[in-house]
Amino acid sequence: MLLALCPLAASAQEPVFPLRMAENNRYLEDAAGRPFLITGDAAWSLIGDLSREDADKYLADRQRRGFNTILVSLIEHQFSRNAPRNFYKRQPFLPNGAFSKPNDAYFADADWILERARERGFLVLLAPAYMGANGGGQGWFSEMVAAGPYALKSYGRYLAQRYRNFRNIVWVHGGDYDPPDKTLVNAVAEGIREIDPDAIQTMHAGRDTDVASIWRGENWLKFDTVYTYGDVAAATLKRYRDGPARPYIFIEGIYEGEHHSTEQTIRGIAYGALLSGASGQVFGNNPIWHFAGPSLFEQPTNWQEALASRGAQSITHLKTLFDSLAWWTLKPEQGKLLVNLDPPLPGYAIGSLSADGKLAMIYVADRGAAVLSTAQLASTTPTARWVDPSSGQYSEAATEKTDRPDVIRFRVPRSQNSAGFFDWVLVLTTDRD
Repeated sequence: MLLALCPLAASAQEPVFPLRMAENNRYLEDAAGRPFLITGDAAWSLIGDLSREDADKYLADRQRRGFNTILVSLIEHQFSRNAPRNFYKRQPFLPNGAFSKPNDAYFADADWILERARERGFLVLLAPAYMGANGGGQGWFSEMVAAGPYALKSYGRYLAQRYRNFRNIVWVHGGDYDPPDKTLVNAVAEGIREIDPDAIQTMHAGRDTDVASIWRGENWLKFDTVYTYGDVAAATLKRYRDGPARPYIFIEGIYEGEHHSTEQTIRGIAYGALLSGASGQVFGNNPIWHFAGPSLFEQPTNWQEALASRGAQSITHLKTLFDSLAWWTLKPEQGKLLVNLDPPLPGYAIGSLSADGKLAMIYVADRGAAVLSTAQLASTTPTARWVDPSSGQYSEAATEKTDRPDVIRFRVPRSQNSAGFFDWVLVLTTDRD
């Protein structure tokens, strides 16, 4: 039986901004109290590189595909065709006034794109000044040092005054870098906080940085991010175990079209993050993140063709699946659900489980089965489905007994999914009282 998953009607409702922390501090919810799963697309150069018309075409496509979040630089330093000018050749700052003299004409162009994003229901993770890898020329770090804390705080105030009514904006400071002088980031953040104390702010730090530890004690930091090119599930699970108790998302990793990634790589990143405690994840694609601007890697296609990439389609199926489930009740299983056989199975599996045992989700890659302990599952017989993450179709999953009475096995429907890869998702649900 192959069927398509359909999201719950309630989950399909437009979010009511602003977002806020859920009572348990594990995820974000909208102003109506509905859990908000950040399903993001890295569109760093959207404001810097595209015309208004092309920007709206991009937003319309991402809206149709189920994305609800975009990650964007407000001012671009290198990765757009006219950087730091925008498509209309307008500079973000007036001459000799980096950060101290914002150019209203430039920000009016940004306003137009941000307004379209708001109308389409997007959360915007907005970087006010991307600092750049290692503080180099990709970003604004050198200009921030030259401007100093006073000008940077003034810039933060300017942004807060301009965008305080855009309740769908989350400010993302830093950018691929852990600056040796925190006052540069703090100045912008505190300027925003002074004018708009309810603004949500976070940090995009250097790769493999423990944001919660390095930025401990900063009052403006509302939730954390994880950024790694390594084992995403391990990195996000470490953040889950180490705390503190506030939401965190997976903000960046290997992008589609870079580092020899495949669509299975992309799915492994997304499912690995969400099943290891993250309350959202951001997908990335080359060339979409920089559009027609300069790239760090050879472009496999143009950004218009890349909109329909296999990775993007996989994220659409992921969002549809999670929308059909009470995903916010899931917690990493941490060895309680998944069983390691002897000899161990090849590949890997990542699992998450609700506290009452009525919902479980397991992502398996390069592995022929999921082997589970029944001790953590609800006593009522669950409904088990295999979901093909490359197509969104599902089929009923048959239970196999093992030589242990408390352990059950679910074999994958076939070795390869419909896209010819070797990853599957097992979902077990039990009707709630």
